[in-house]
Amino acid sequence: MAKEKSRCICAPYINREYSWLQFDGRVLDQARDNGNPLLERCRFLSIFISNLDEFVRVRLGSLLNLELHSPDYTDNKTGMSAREQIDTILSMLPAYYKKADETFSRLRKELRKAGVDILMHSTMTDTQKTKALSYFQENIVPFLSPLILDAKHPMIRFENQRLYLVLKLERDGREMFGVVTMGMRVDQLVPVSSGKKTRIAPSEELLYLFGDSLFPQCKVKEKALVRITRNADFEASVEDADIEYDFDFSKLIRNRVESRGSLAAVRLEMNTQSEELKQFLIKHLGIRKNQVFVVGGCFSYKYMFSIDDFFPEAVRSGLRYPSFKGSVPAGLQRGTMIDTALRRDIFLSYPFQSMDPLLWLLDECADDPRVNNIKITIYRLARHSRIVQSLVRAAENGKDVSVVMELCARFDEESNLSYAKQLQEAGCTVFYGAENYKVHSKIISIVLRDKGKVRYITHLGTGNYNESTAKQYTDLNIITSDKDIGQDGVAFFRNLATLTIDASYKRLLVAPFSLKQGIMKAMDKEIEKGAEGSITCKMNSLSDKEMIDKLVEASMKGVRVRLLIRGICCLVPGVPGLTENIIVKSIVGRFLEHSRIYSFGSGEMFISSADLMTRNVDRRVEIATPVLDPEIRKTIKAMLELMFKDNVKGRVLGNNGQYSAIPQLPEPVNSQEYFLGYFHAGN
Repeated sequence: MAKEKSRCICAPYINREYSWLQFDGRVLDQARDNGNPLLERCRFLSIFISNLDEFVRVRLGSLLNLELHSPDYTDNKTGMSAREQIDTILSMLPAYYKKADETFSRLRKELRKAGVDILMHSTMTDTQKTKALSYFQENIVPFLSPLILDAKHPMIRFENQRLYLVLKLERDGREMFGVVTMGMRVDQLVPVSSGKKTRIAPSEELLYLFGDSLFPQCKVKEKALVRITRNADFEASVEDADIEYDFDFSKLIRNRVESRGSLAAVRLEMNTQSEELKQFLIKHLGIRKNQVFVVGGCFSYKYMFSIDDFFPEAVRSGLRYPSFKGSVPAGLQRGTMIDTALRRDIFLSYPFQSMDPLLWLLDECADDPRVNNIKITIYRLARHSRIVQSLVRAAENGKDVSVVMELCARFDEESNLSYAKQLQEAGCTVFYGAENYKVHSKIISIVLRDKGKVRYITHLGTGNYNESTAKQYTDLNIITSDKDIGQDGVAFFRNLATLTIDASYKRLLVAPFSLKQGIMKAMDKEIEKGAEGSITCKMNSLSDKEMIDKLVEASMKGVRVRLLIRGICCLVPGVPGLTENIIVKSIVGRFLEHSRIYSFGSGEMFISSADLMTRNVDRRVEIATPVLDPEIRKTIKAMLELMFKDNVKGRVLGNNGQYSAIPQLPEPVNSQEYFLGYFHAGN
């Protein structure tokens, strides 16, 4: 690991992929933290594996594409080539697999003590195997597809992240291979026995145990469960849509999504060390040996989100975080949101406060005769979206509703295509952004005529218009009737519709034209103050080199720089002469830290949809809005201060590129738990 570290850290920079793996390691640490309830730790293990799966599909996939199509590419911060980054990632992954397997083993022991025993093939008794075989034959075999590979049965195409049993067989002295495809409708967990202690087994374990029986006339010499991960990184340009799909970008995206299953394999996972099966699959898949990994536990832990169903309610509640419901700020109620928003700015902090007030506002706008126009950007939506219901009703009521639907929201493309069709059929104007820029902004523009005057209500936030994630992600929201912001909002949608990307605005900072410059201008004001200056930022990721260099410049001028960065941080803090005035902290806890805040000692403060990543500030349409209301600004500052004091879920990044825990002195501070209490007390 030391060799990889030395290649990935080149002060004041850290390689992006190395930093991301560190972040996912902090997620895995939460699965090992006994301060978290048992079932929540199970979920953290599932999140860790899900994160890692997406990282391999997207980041490793994109680096493999770069190596193939841009052989001269190097990381602009550490100088690493695509191949060096690929090899570093692949050399680091075995340690993560080992730690995940150890974590699963720990959790199994605790679950067993709590009353639920997860059985693995190596630990089942003969009696349990007999019961499991009966279940397998009745409930799993009908959904399996066995196949012997020979001249008349050619090699199948392994689907992305689907489970297979691969076998080396012998029949009448002839060696061959067999494959069993796990059915999509098979439950991940199956009951083996019940009583005082519930015993369950992952269905993949039953497939490994009993899959041999599907080849009754063959001798099984070796077998392995396998899972293949395929590249998910694809390009989708407006020019391709113009040429190939009659100027319909939605058709292009639908085609690209359907093609994901045919992209190259980037990882092979196996549950055994079978060398012959490994070589057979390596040759077929066209991958290298270092892209093969042995899984000691399970391939996927999605079932950890439903394992609590096997516990009685009385037991389950003690193994989970206490339930809560986001509060509604004092003075907000259904039926009065338009008038309240016209009087004063409204602040909402998810998930500690409910998304309901925003939903009430849209419901009112759909029916209120004063409202003429509703425009919204959409990136990700809930499965059953109340937002869409309100927009549909507004259009059916004769309102002018425009929706900018981002079709390139990775892994949500199909959902967004479906919602776009629904909105179009209801009479909404739907378009898909501008040119080759992703629209990641979070803005709703409402225009109304109140008492003979044109008025504006604008919502600006840091997170998606998604009722589900609003209960899990920390995001900030401002609803304002400020005229300048309102006019900026109207102009923003007009500019997107007319491909005017480089427009300037009165108050809003909009990427890719003015957001980066605006943030750097605010930083320059603090740099001019030297040791009297201060910069405080919170974001998900920091990777843009120009932004990093500006922060380094600030530090060298004596400016106090404090950064709260949940995930990727490509800046090394605390390096003498370079970044000694910069501190970096990360919080990984019950809720996913998702808000972006950029605060400057000069009094300027912005909340934004954008991280300080090159893709956000240079290649996406993003918005940062100034926080104009002094009380809201005061609240956000207080929240930032408390988060920097978090010594329970907080970790600090050292100048060695490693994160470490913070001493809990004089007392433990868990910022997320504090905010739950604070906002529920009516603040």
